[in-house]
Amino acid sequence: MTVIVRDVRAEDAEGFARVRRAALPFMLCTAEQLVFDWARAHPDSHYRPLVAVTEADGIVGTAQVGIAHDAPKPGIGYANVYVDPAHLGQGAGTLLLRAAEEYLAERGARTLYSWALDAPENLAWAARRGYSPSRSAYFLRLDLTTAELPPLQAPPAGVELLTAEDFAADPRPLFELDALTSADEPGDVGVELDDFAHWRATTWEHPLLDRALTTVVVVDGVLAAFSAAQTDGLGRYNSGMTGTGPAFRGRGLAKLAKNTSLHRARAAGCTEAFTGNDTGNEPMLAINKWFGYEVGAREVRHVRTIG
Repeated sequence: MTVIVRDVRAEDAEGFARVRRAALPFMLCTAEQLVFDWARAHPDSHYRPLVAVTEADGIVGTAQVGIAHDAPKPGIGYANVYVDPAHLGQGAGTLLLRAAEEYLAERGARTLYSWALDAPENLAWAARRGYSPSRSAYFLRLDLTTAELPPLQAPPAGVELLTAEDFAADPRPLFELDALTSADEPGDVGVELDDFAHWRATTWEHPLLDRALTTVVVVDGVLAAFSAAQTDGLGRYNSGMTGTGPAFRGRGLAKLAKNTSLHRARAAGCTEAFTGNDTGNEPMLAINKWFGYEVGAREVRHVRTIG
């Protein structure tokens, strides 16, 4: 069976989303989201989604390929390849990765990162292609239909609970808090958020962002913590990012934000909650375990130097 790798087309969105959900059932992915992301990718990211197709089955594999333009160091690229579990062993992943590596090398990438699910066959596949394991992360799941969430409590004096909707007229304060908390988030590649216009167009306007469920903690008039919420319209909720400003850490504000958001999500009809957790981020992992999240899968980030 011949597998062909090509650039993605607008009409591929449904098939792309189907493969991503099959390979990564713990992540939200919709056709609407993909079309949005493809159209608004930052020009400096050289973003290039690819698909592997066969005549008989259509799209059987996908790749998200680009340059980490917001990293403090240049020359970092990523190629995240996922194949429909029903079509493994046909060479789709190898062809996708080869096309991605050639493309990134032409655009100056010298360090390439790629995620692989923590299974022996996946880790061996990455190793054979010159990739070495680095950090790892958990996919966590919480059944909102049965979970015993911590009871809601009145916030302490001087603390106010808002939603992202309360910042609809001017979301810049949320951008500034997002940038502040993202700066020291665990990971191989740092992130520097300094483009408000791009953040507003790609994060604030993102179709998965649920502003009504995104919870913001304000202390004495200052934004202190937040828990960003994403929903896909299928009863699935994801904590996109939970962060606390450095000056407000150690006061339980992240727990307060996330607990409030989870209660709001269940009241809104969400039945499953997902989140990601770097395996080295013990404070956030402890919070998620406190809520009752269970590990659904583990993913290992791999790195390769080229050129």
